[in-house]
Amino acid sequence: MSEEPTISTSTIAETANYLVWRADEADDESTYHLELGSVTVHFFLEEWQEFLELVKLLT
Repeated sequence: MSEEPTISTSTIAETANYLVWRADEADDESTYHLELGSVTVHFFLEEWQEFLELVKLLT
């Protein structure tokens, strides 16, 4: 049986209803996850960076 790859996760930010976390995959790719209640949006690094730029435009 092959070993499952190790995935390291870390919380970036969290409120009572929302969560943003990062997963560092075994292939050195990081993915970002935005949990909004029952909806989760998944981003690769380039998408995450663009999303953060979009959020900055809101303020």
